[in-house]
Amino acid sequence: MAHPKRKISKTRRDKRRTHLKLKARTYYLDPQTGEPTLYHRVCLESGYYRGRQVLPGTEEEY
Repeated sequence: MAHPKRKISKTRRDKRRTHLKLKARTYYLDPQTGEPTLYHRVCLESGYYRGRQVLPGTEEEY
């Protein structure tokens, strides 16, 4: 089994791991409900996607 010749410092180890962090997800405010919604997802409250009704919403609009 391979063993390192020298101990790797905490700083060097942490520099390598800087790319492993999670990125914050981007949200937008849905114009119909005003709720924050993920991009490329249908808003389940209103049923709208990109300004078009694609699902029947939970709120009655009559």
